[in-house]
Amino acid sequence: MNLTNLIKEQINASINTKLAVLEMLPDTIANSGQILSNALQQGNKILCCGNGGSASDAQHFSAELLGRYVNERPSFPAIALNTDTSTLTAIGNDYGYTEVFARQIRALGQPGDVLVAITTSGNSANIIAAIDAARERGMQIIALTGKEGGKLAALLQPTDMHVCVPDNTTSRIQEAHILVLHCWCEIIDHIYISNNPSMFKK
Repeated sequence: MNLTNLIKEQINASINTKLAVLEMLPDTIANSGQILSNALQQGNKILCCGNGGSASDAQHFSAELLGRYVNERPSFPAIALNTDTSTLTAIGNDYGYTEVFARQIRALGQPGDVLVAITTSGNSANIIAAIDAARERGMQIIALTGKEGGKLAALLQPTDMHVCVPDNTTSRIQEAHILVLHCWCEIIDHIYISNNPSMFKK
């Protein structure tokens, strides 16, 4: 295949996935973004986790909240649970890789906090364990998945939020996940600015 055509094929596939997100998920993204914003407004924190590319997404989202997205505003409390190699390797060595996020959540999670659990497949055992731990701690759960949610979809409860990208290709799902995370950042900033107009600085 001509390389230019290959690139066009990839870009068109990404566009089509995002168009499916546009058609099917705006309300779900908005509602979950409202939950994240409410938690932060009430002084709670966001815990994020994922594996591989999803770990990068969790770290990206946490960084946008701790630093800033676009507008100047106070730092919001967020922790990416996949960034501390000493913690990950200690827990993985002593308790198994399935526990690397769950054990942190049992230590750090509080009622009213939100877990953003990111998995393209919905089948990651340590993400499922993280959701169970968050539920034990009285946290709100937001799952960000693809591939129809995998095993995780059947385990979610009506009070949980599930943002499932309608695609089966990992790379396309990851691209859409970044878009969803940025939409949440837009929502969080928009609500903060709306509630604090006198503090807003361009």
